[in-house]
Parts: sequence; structure tokens; C-alpha cells
Amino acid sequence: MDAKHTADLVVLTIRDDLLKILLVVRENEPFRGRLALPGGFLRPGEDLERTARRELAEETGLEAHQLPLLQLHTYSDPDRDPRGRVITTAYLAIAPDLPTVAGGTDARSADWVEVDDSLREQLAFDHWIIIDNAMERIRSELEYTPLATSFCPQVFTLSELRRVFELVWGVTMDPGNFRRKVATIKGFVELTGRKRHNRDGGRPADLYRRGRARTLNPPFRRPVGAR
Repeated sequence: MDAKHTADLVVLTIRDDLLKILLVVRENEPFRGRLALPGGFLRPGEDLERTARRELAEETGLEAHQLPLLQLHTYSDPDRDPRGRVITTAYLAIAPDLPTVAGGTDARSADWVEVDDSLREQLAFDHWIIIDNAMERIRSELEYTPLATSFCPQVFTLSELRRVFELVWGVTMDPGNFRRKVATIKGFVELTGRKRHNRDGGRPADLYRRGRARTLNPPFRRPVGAR
């Protein structure tokens, strides 16, 4: 029997001060009513990235033409789908301030859900494995690349950047130590010369943008107790 191919998407953003993932509720069998990653079958004439972008728009209403997609991994366990041999390629997307979503086509609904270990028992197929792999890649890349800035808007405060590390690594970080670590990494972030005034009347916060570095040197090591 020939294998069928699908594309699935791990789309992450920070909303309501929580790390959230885009999930759908399946309308059809198998796993009707269960949470799942958005995604679907490859169509004739499509490459997998086009499939991923089309399925994301159809199932969630999220327009993905400008959303950066990173190919994560291909999953080919023979028993991963009860319908038969289905091989999926997972894509990872990270962006700030992604909008409200709504279910469409074969998704009963779509929503942003907090990334939490409780999802392990709620997800269809092997989608928890895919999410777990994606999260470990992100946790690792935060140490060695400027990936954390992908969760931030074009200009951001160091407090906002620190919160990305805290949410992804599951730790609380000292603001002063964080600021000093960032300052030692050349090209990680750059001052914009602008400030953001706090609503409570406190000291205005410096605004930064992503720097030119592609790798962090020295690395930003995970603290003890981090995921």
C-alpha cells in the first residue's frame, strides 16, 4: 500500500502572558472531538510547505503567506495513523501577537491553548510527540541562537525578552542578571534609542530590536531547574 503524505504545523505565540500553541478540534474520524495540530493531506501539484500554509488557512483562518515556516521533522511510524500508512512532515512557526482564530473545513473549532504537559493525553495521533520535539528544539535554540526575539514584536523591552525565556524554560529569571547576560552577547539585541513609558508612571524602559548575530556567543545557558 502506497503511503500518503501530510503536513502538520506547530504554531507558537505568547498571548495573555502565556506560551500558547494553535490547536484544532477534529470534526472527522479518526479521533473526532480530540485536539490536534492543524494540518492535512498533500494535494496533487503541491509541495509540503504549500500544503501546510493552505491547511493552516483553511482550518484556522490564520493567513500564513508571511508566516516563517521551519521544517521540523518527518514522522513515519507505520502505526501513527489508524487510517493506514501516513507520513507527516511537521513545520514550526513562531510569531508575536498572532490573532484570534476560528475553525474551518474539517476542524470543528480552533483556538490558542497553553503549552502544558496535560496536552499529552488530549491530542490525536502522535501530535504530542511532535509538540514535545518542537519544544525541546526551541529550548535548545534559545541557548545558541536569537530565536527568543521571534516571539517579540519588532521593538521590545528586555522585560518582554526575559519573559520569553521564562515561559519556554519554565523558570523565573533575575532581571539584573538577565540584563547583564544579554549585554555580554554581541549582536543579540540593539538599542533603538527609543523608550516606552510605563502606565504606572515608573521609569521609562529602553526599547530594543533584534541584532545581527545569528548565533549567541557566548551561549545563553539554561539555568539550573529549567526544562
